[in-house]
Amino acid sequence: MSLALSACVCLGQSVATGGPTATQDQRQGALELEQQGRNAESEAAWKANLKAHPAHAESYAHLGLLEARQEHYGEAIAFYRKALALNPAMPGLRLNLGLALFKTGEMKEAIRVFEPLLKSAPSTSSDAQRLRILLGMAHYGLLDYSAAVPYLKSASAVDRQNLQLRLALAHSCLWSKQYQCVLDTYHEILTLNAESAEADMLAGEALDELKDSPGAIEQFRAAAKANPKQPEVHFGLGYLLWGIKQYTEAIQEFAAELANDPSHAQAMLYEADADMQLNHPERSLPLLEKVNQLAPQLWLARLDLGILYADAGRNDEALVQMREAVRLAPDEASTHWHLARLYRAMGKAAEAKIEFDKAGSIHKATDDALRDKMNGTGAQAKPGDATLKP
Repeated sequence: MSLALSACVCLGQSVATGGPTATQDQRQGALELEQQGRNAESEAAWKANLKAHPAHAESYAHLGLLEARQEHYGEAIAFYRKALALNPAMPGLRLNLGLALFKTGEMKEAIRVFEPLLKSAPSTSSDAQRLRILLGMAHYGLLDYSAAVPYLKSASAVDRQNLQLRLALAHSCLWSKQYQCVLDTYHEILTLNAESAEADMLAGEALDELKDSPGAIEQFRAAAKANPKQPEVHFGLGYLLWGIKQYTEAIQEFAAELANDPSHAQAMLYEADADMQLNHPERSLPLLEKVNQLAPQLWLARLDLGILYADAGRNDEALVQMREAVRLAPDEASTHWHLARLYRAMGKAAEAKIEFDKAGSIHKATDDALRDKMNGTGAQAKPGDATLKP
């Protein structure tokens, strides 16, 4: 998600600190070459200044600026740090260093640079607004969405026409489980783009987390209508329909997602599972075998394959798939339960008892957690924790 953050800012006039300075002619010539975009010649001029005056901070700073313009951010960082060591008060230097760190993905280091700059900037200044966006997006890049929200919220309040900023805020609210914030931001997005499929999907995900399935489905239908090619939109709608056992319609949505992205393994998996629920093993089996090749880590595909192989009397193949399902999802009661049934069918009573006991223990732990939550005595459960998914 691009917020059009520039890679560098103009450096202010260097502040004399008693160290050696370049001659005015040398400095002016280097600056003019830089302003004309003659990067190689300007670089040579600044390096000539350094050869004559090795402790000239401004030369290091402008060499960093030239590297940043060419997206050589690692080299820019090294020059900026040298300039900073020589002249920590040079205007614009710390922000340029932070931007270069941000561009290289060194978000923690960038945050350490940006935070004091924001504290010292006037709250209504353009620098403060830029720093709020940078800090929000740096935390976003670190997947620290709770920390990103206040920065992005403040920045959105200033720039009310910035759709991308609000989408970043909505994502951060969703992934930090601040669902009302998602819905509030969604309504703000609608004033900028009434047909935003991405915003409709975010609102749908928030409503799903709030256990409002009809509302979530309505939002995803709106998203699919606004942009049928939006990535994940048909899968999201299909998954919601699958969750309420509307398998026929869910299959249509998974197929639509696969029409947009033929390699979407999850859409393929849930289409196959829905076919299984409708008792169409002839359709689900080839899909599941393809999923297994594309994404062998999906435990539900392994389990469903095991079930179909067992139903077809291919017990040895079923055993391989079900054991792998248990390995991939040891906390899913259904994997242990189906493996136990297979062991029992194969005459392996001891192994069957072990797996039935494991399934029972998982069910009991889930029931206990739900009871504690209802009584207010347990730790706060996450949405969906009390529901065992197949």
